[in-house]
Amino acid sequence: MSSAKDLTKEPPRSPRERLGGYVILGRTLDKGRALLAGNVGEYHFDCPLDNMLFGFKGVTGDEVKKLLEAGATDKDVLAWLETHGTPKSDEEISAWATSVEHARPYEDPERKEWFAEECAKLGLDPARTSLFDWLEADDRASYAR
Repeated sequence: MSSAKDLTKEPPRSPRERLGGYVILGRTLDKGRALLAGNVGEYHFDCPLDNMLFGFKGVTGDEVKKLLEAGATDKDVLAWLETHGTPKSDEEISAWATSVEHARPYEDPERKEWFAEECAKLGLDPARTSLFDWLEADDRASYAR
């Protein structure tokens, strides 16, 4: 699978990068393709982050994985998302993407302790760090080693 990034050598796309208006999607597809190519490294496809997108759209990781196994391009996956799962307007997609992009796990009592520990490893202030800020910092740290 030549279109797969080697995630043992470079990170997946930023979760902020919007594909068809969706945050997370490009990153998810990078991880899925890398998984199929056997070079996903320490990343996980169909993880809680990916499931934020899958849950919003009403699709599953298994469905998306089948598309990738069939060689679907980013454009193919977007076209599939238009006709599968829960229909979403451009406005709904934009509002969801903005809310996810600004999510702060430290404000969630169930995730506060975990997030504080993860941020501490990277020297980040958990109270001022969004989930996407942490993911990007973790990606940079992983490839700086």
